[in-house]
This record gives sequence, structure tokens and C-alpha cells, in this order.
Amino acid sequence: MKLTLHTFLSIDGVMQGPGGPSEDRSGGFDRGGWLVPYSDEGMGEIVTGWFEKADAILLGRTTYTMMQEFWSQVTDPENPVATALNNLPKYVATSTPLEPGWNNSTALTDDAIAQIRELKAKPGDGELQVHGSCGLARSLHEAGLIDEYRLLTFPVVVGTGKRLFTDGAPASGFEVVDSRITRTGTTYVALAPTPFRAGDIEVEDGKEKEIR
Repeated sequence: MKLTLHTFLSIDGVMQGPGGPSEDRSGGFDRGGWLVPYSDEGMGEIVTGWFEKADAILLGRTTYTMMQEFWSQVTDPENPVATALNNLPKYVATSTPLEPGWNNSTALTDDAIAQIRELKAKPGDGELQVHGSCGLARSLHEAGLIDEYRLLTFPVVVGTGKRLFTDGAPASGFEVVDSRITRTGTTYVALAPTPFRAGDIEVEDGKEKEIR
């Protein structure tokens, strides 16, 4: 099964609390809801397309709790995101005991990374999708388990908050799988990881020359 990461980012890399002021106030964060002014039909089409590919959802505990509170209330059968989240198998990576209260949920409490490796090894053409879940996303990046990174970057600088890539994150190159831009200037890029490479630029005979 393919493991894909989906997240919303600000230009300065913040992924905390994009959807609302009370979504995630940890660390004293008080700038939640920063994506809402830039939400448009293009973003909706991209996100809907994500969930059409999902076989299962993988979340960190904080994101699971937030999503359960909101999406379990959305019962509109015409909403494809709610339909997927409320019905697909959901796995929760958590370091403390959790009694999952959302339909079709399973807690991964004992060596979550090892259990996620087992989930990835299951046959099928669908995807095990991570949404948000900053701490889990960082751990999966460090473990080299993410097959594709799908990033929506909004034209806003938040200035503070949790970031996907921090100092000490493993270096990686990427190959662009898909990209587009929405009406409000939000950029979407889907990336497949590749080995990190570096080069140099020198001057030869008065001209710039790239060394790869």
C-alpha cells in the first residue's frame, strides 16, 4: 500500500491550526485559521481528489481528536471528504492509551512505526493517507516511509507554529509528480522522494558552469 502525506502549509512552512482558531492551540499558538481566506474551488478539487484514492487514513492523536470532533458531525452524503473520513479504516498513532470513539478506528500504541510498516506491506493499489499530524509526519519522514508528499502552500506567512521540516530532518531530493496553482494563489505540488544530491557552480572561460 502506498503511504502518502497530505498537509497544508504557509509560505514559512507552518502547518499548525490551518482550519480554525481553536484547532490546535498547543504551545500558545493563537494564529489558527490562516488558510480559510485563501480557500477556493481549486483547493476543494485537489483535496477531493486526495480522498478518492484513499484505502485507509493514518493520523496522529491530536489530529485524530480534532478531526473526529468536526467531521463526525458532517453527515452530508454529497460531501466526499466527510464520507471517506467517517467510513474508511482509521489508524491512530499514539504513545498513550486511546479508546477510539470514531467509526472504524484502531489505535497503534506499541511501536507505531513498526505497525505502519506492516500496514504499508499490505497488498492493494489504494493509499494509506496521512493528513496533517505534524509529529507523526516528521517521524515518518525520518523513517523514510513516505512514498509521496502532497503539499498545499497558501500565500500567507504565519510567523510561528509547528513546521513539517525542522532542523535535523533527513535531507532529501524530490521529483515533481503533479503541480498546479489555484485562483487565490495557493500552490499545490506532489513530490516523490529521491536521494539528496548536491552540485557546484564555477566560472570557466568567463562563463558560469554547473557541476552536477
